[in-house]
Amino acid sequence: MKKRGGIYIGIGTNMGNRLENINRAYEHIAALAGSIVSKSAVYVSPPWGFEADQDFYNTVAELDTDLDPVQLITVLKSIEVRMGRVKTREQGYESRLIDLDILDFRGEIRVSDTLQLPHPSLHLRGFVLYPLREICPLWVHPVSGKKIGDLIGALGASEIPDKLANAND
Repeated sequence: MKKRGGIYIGIGTNMGNRLENINRAYEHIAALAGSIVSKSAVYVSPPWGFEADQDFYNTVAELDTDLDPVQLITVLKSIEVRMGRVKTREQGYESRLIDLDILDFRGEIRVSDTLQLPHPSLHLRGFVLYPLREICPLWVHPVSGKKIGDLIGALGASEIPDKLANAND
């Protein structure tokens, strides 16, 4: 029997109608990448690594797909473009209409020019760890072997996101 799920996608936005952006991303992911097994609440956090006028809305979705990791990241980046994301900087962080990242792909460890799994900054970012814990409370980091609760416990107070109240699914 085929294993379902176990693929976690981080979704973030800090431009325009952020809830609409997240819902549109879910629609595109379901249509082009696979079925959404579960999704977390939406969390609010300040920009990470740069200054911006608007806070980010972030969520994590668990996905089931027949795509391999490289095919999946290609589809996710095409969804970003389809939704109107335009990168204005070659390096560094900036505001974005939508950002889609593979956080973990069934525990696979991979380092290439195309993709790094798990996401290289995952363990440092409360805005992905909190929603990930919500949908997978027993998740363990594939490289460090640390439980998600321990990773969250190691975060500073500034990395704790707020859960958005009244976000409609």
